[in-house]
Amino acid sequence: MNAKPLDDVIWSALPMPAILVDDANCILQVNPSAEQFLVSSQKALSGVPIWERLETDILLTDALDKVRDNQAELVVNESNVASRRRAPVQSTLQIAPVDEDEGTVLILITPRNIVDRLERAQSSKSAAKSAIGMAEMLAHEIKNPLAGITGAAQLLSMGLDAADLELTDLIVAESRRIVKLLDQVEQFGNLRPPERKAINLHDLLDRARRSAQVGFAAGVRLTEQYDPSLPSTYADGDQLLQVFLNLLKNAAEAMERTGTGDEIRIRTFYDHSLRRRLDDGSGVGVPLQVEIIDNGPGLPSEIASDIFEPFVSGRENGTGLGLALVSKIISEHDGLVAVDSSSAGTTFRISLPLAPKTSE
Repeated sequence: MNAKPLDDVIWSALPMPAILVDDANCILQVNPSAEQFLVSSQKALSGVPIWERLETDILLTDALDKVRDNQAELVVNESNVASRRRAPVQSTLQIAPVDEDEGTVLILITPRNIVDRLERAQSSKSAAKSAIGMAEMLAHEIKNPLAGITGAAQLLSMGLDAADLELTDLIVAESRRIVKLLDQVEQFGNLRPPERKAINLHDLLDRARRSAQVGFAAGVRLTEQYDPSLPSTYADGDQLLQVFLNLLKNAAEAMERTGTGDEIRIRTFYDHSLRRRLDDGSGVGVPLQVEIIDNGPGLPSEIASDIFEPFVSGRENGTGLGLALVSKIISEHDGLVAVDSSSAGTTFRISLPLAPKTSE
């Protein structure tokens, strides 16, 4: 008996093992996570009775029959689930009917380690959100007294000798550095919705490259590898320029600055296969690709997976807001941002949608 086709993308992307069984309790289909859990392929598992490959604290066949009879989901928490080739793993077991007429049932296995990882990620996001809210409030309150400190230091400097002048200059410089940090916090928290229109990506990239070359990327070789046929994207030009400047600045600061060999490549190309799933469940193509590639030492392995989270930085004095702002802006533009890093360098890729023909 054949199961109705499932959404292949969702089925394959599920992080937990998922198994479809037929009315005779034989395996119909498994996702990649289940293949790993059962240490066997879809081809080898197809048609095999489920009790031959999966062991649980409950009598599995009785549970499957109960789900079919009641046409209702059954959830078993903290069950020890094992396969023929692996030791038991404490898991949450969910068994749900899929097709009443054919008796097809879905078994989802959520090992405790997956639950722990999801809970840690959620806790991290909540903590970051609270920290940003607190930082925004403090930024507003701190900037006023800082302006007073800066002004007082500048007045004092008028009647001081060179030795003491160095101290007042330090006060002014450090106060201004703190104000710049507070401005970044406020910018992150108060990002306005993008005002989108058709934008030529190469024009923005050239502006960002010229600005970087005479500023923070002085001494670094910047090269371009553009696809001249790349069509326009649909974006807020100012916000997208900020994204490119942040990525170029991040790449420049990653350089070891040996004086030779420091290079940042800016590459554009078209990839029609990429799509982003939106919050409403619909999908949008993001075929326009921009890559910022540096040949620095790469990201520290302990932060690579969290590099787009607020307050995560690989530099000693980094704020951890530059890449978080990049991620926020690109998300607002229905795009994707990804990073690939190794000891040979780091590549940040931005994927953006096409401009609608009516906007050009």
